[in-house]
Amino acid sequence: MSNVISFNNTKTSKDIHPDIHASFTTTEKTPEIQPTTCVHTLAAVIGNVYLGERVTVAPGASIRGNEGQLIWVGNDVKVEDCVVLHALETYHHEELLHKAVVEVEGKFYGVYIDEGVYLAHQCQVQGPASIGSDTFIGMQALVFRATVGKNCIIEPKALVMGVEIGDDRYVPAGAIITTQAEADELPLINQNYPPKDLNRAVVDTNTQIAPGYKQQQIKSERKPA
Repeated sequence: MSNVISFNNTKTSKDIHPDIHASFTTTEKTPEIQPTTCVHTLAAVIGNVYLGERVTVAPGASIRGNEGQLIWVGNDVKVEDCVVLHALETYHHEELLHKAVVEVEGKFYGVYIDEGVYLAHQCQVQGPASIGSDTFIGMQALVFRATVGKNCIIEPKALVMGVEIGDDRYVPAGAIITTQAEADELPLINQNYPPKDLNRAVVDTNTQIAPGYKQQQIKSERKPA
C-alpha cells in the first residue's frame, strides 16, 4: 500500500472521512485510496476502506466501512452511480465475529472486491461477501452473505444470498439464488452467451476514465478559491 493517500474533510473530499469509536471499532480508520483513483464528490467513502489503482466511484455511491472489518476494492474496479458496499458488524469489543467476515488468502474482510470487477448502477454488495476478479454485477442486483467467483455475470435484479458461486457462471436476470443446490446448477458462460465479453468492455473504458477524472480533480483543486 505504498503511495497511499488518506483523505480528510476538505472541500474536495468532504464525504471521505474516518469512522467513529464504538464497540465494533475501537480505533478510527480512514479510507486508503490510491493516487490514480477518482472518487466523485457526491459519493461517500467512510471508515475502514481500501480503494486500489484506477478505481472510479461515481456520484451517489456509498462505500461504508464503519462497522469494523475492511472493505477492499481492488484495481480497475468501476463503482457506478448509487452502488452500495457495506458490511455487518465484524468486531464486538475487539473480538472478531467470524460469521460476519469472508477470508481471502488468509485475511479477513467485511467485503472483498477483486480486480477488474464492474459494479453496475444501484447494485448492492452487503458483507460478508466476496466478488472474484473480472466479474460483472448487474443493475439493482443484490449479493448478501455470498461468494461469487471469477469471470461471472450477475444479471440485473438478481438476488444471490448465502451461497458460493463458482467461476465462469452467470445468474439470469431476476433470479433468486438462495440455496447451494441452485448455485451449483447455474449455467456456465460459453461462446453462445451474448454478454460473455461485457465485463471486459466496460472495465477497459474504466482504465481510462479513472485517471482522466482524477486529473480534472487535481486541476480543480489548484484553482484559486
